Formats: sequence, structure tokens, C-alpha cells
Amino acid sequence: MNLLDYSSVSYIAEGMLITFNFTMVSFFIGLILGAFIALMKTSKFKVLNYIAIFYVSLFRGTPVLVQLSIVYFALPLSLGFKINAYQAGIITFSLNSAAYICEILRMGINSICKGQFEAAQALNISYKDTMGKIVFPQAFKTSLPALVNEFVNLLKETAIISFVGVYDLMKRAQVVAAEKYIYMEPLLIAAGCYYFMVVVFSSLAKYIEKRVA
Repeated sequence: MNLLDYSSVSYIAEGMLITFNFTMVSFFIGLILGAFIALMKTSKFKVLNYIAIFYVSLFRGTPVLVQLSIVYFALPLSLGFKINAYQAGIITFSLNSAAYICEILRMGINSICKGQFEAAQALNISYKDTMGKIVFPQAFKTSLPALVNEFVNLLKETAIISFVGVYDLMKRAQVVAAEKYIYMEPLLIAAGCYYFMVVVFSSLAKYIEKRVA
């Protein structure tokens, strides 16, 4: 019977760095893009509203695995350009996360008292300054718990990138399982690593929420 040695466990655990890096980059890009889409969705211009609504509906209404397959396999073949698995994963999860972050921030914006918008207009404060200096900081604070949940969900969903060959936590567990001909132990170690990252980040996020409050 093959057993996992220290090198195998260490090899799997090292995948946490790749998974965390992938999640951070995707979430940061998704946060920026989601903020712009949220502004479009709350804009007075109907065309921008429709574009934002369609974007959110598209990425929330289709499976992430299908989106990743299109970005990695279909688009390069159709448009004639090359893209590696890591880039395809970043693009896919950034676009997907942006759709969810957009809705989170939109609800945060809508929770702000309308009187603040009216007061800003009365003081001749521009729309840009109203949103950037008055509304968005408050909306972000209100949305922080939901944003934390989105980050945690993204962290777990990134296991899908093993499908296209990125050697993240899940992929490394699969490699060790295939080499050692055992599956339970490597997958349990991967699950434990995911759980560890989720608990650590959730605890950190609670601390930040208290500090912000």
C-alpha cells in the first residue's frame, strides 16, 4: 500500500500559494470591473443600464466551467491568438466575479439615503465627486461582509482551474493521487488546505470589519 510521505504532502500544500495568488488577482480585477459595472447599472443612462444588466445576467446565468472552456479553448481557436491556462483562468474568474461584485456594490449604493444625493446636487457637487467621495466609501463599508463572502466563494471555485492544467491546490492533489494510486488522502489534504485558507481569511475579514466599524 502506498502512503503519502512528507514530500507529497508538502507538494500539495505548496499549491495554496498558487490558489491564493490566483484568487487575489482575480478578485482585485473583479472588484475594479464590478465597481464600474455597478455605476453603469445605477446610471441614469438607459443604454448603460441595459449593457450592465446583460453582462450580469450572462455571467451569473452560465456555469463557470463553461465560461472557462470558452475563454481557454474556443476563443483562441476562433480568433487566432494564444493564451495560457493561468491567463485564461484570471480572465474568466475576474469577469465572473465582477458580475457578483457589481450586484453587491449596487445594493450598497441603493442602501445610501437618497437625501445625500439631493444634498450633493444642492451644493453643486459633481456626480463623479458625489459617487467617489460620498456614496462609494459608504457603500463599500456596507458591502464589506458580502464582499468577503464573494472572496471566499471565489477561493473555493478556483479549484476549477485544475481542469485546464494549472497546478493549483486541487491539481497537485490529483497529481499525487495518480502517482501514489491513492485518492482519499490527497483529496482530504487539499480539502484541509482550502478549509484552512477560508478560516484564516474569514477571521482576518471579521477583524477588519470591526476596525472599520
